[in-house]
Amino acid sequence: MPREDNEMRGYKAALSNRNVSPEAKQHAQEMLNELSGDQAREPRHQAESESKDPTRVSAGLKAARHNPRVTEGGKQRAAKKMEERGAPEE
Repeated sequence: MPREDNEMRGYKAALSNRNVSPEAKQHAQEMLNELSGDQAREPRHQAESESKDPTRVSAGLKAARHNPRVTEGGKQRAAKKMEERGAPEE
């Protein structure tokens, strides 16, 4: 899938580039339609999020709790998620 994702990014870039001719934009749109078809991107994204390294997730939550740029509400949500995950409090 990574190759198809890169191809789709290129065609999307061509569609938004003002220096690309209308014919090339039409071709890019056709290729995007052909590549994406009826497949939804949500299941692929969901599968990626399920395979995240739990240690890195915990590290990110811990960092959010100590980052001065994170709002108090964000810090509280991070603490709650850490508690739900059973991560050690620090």
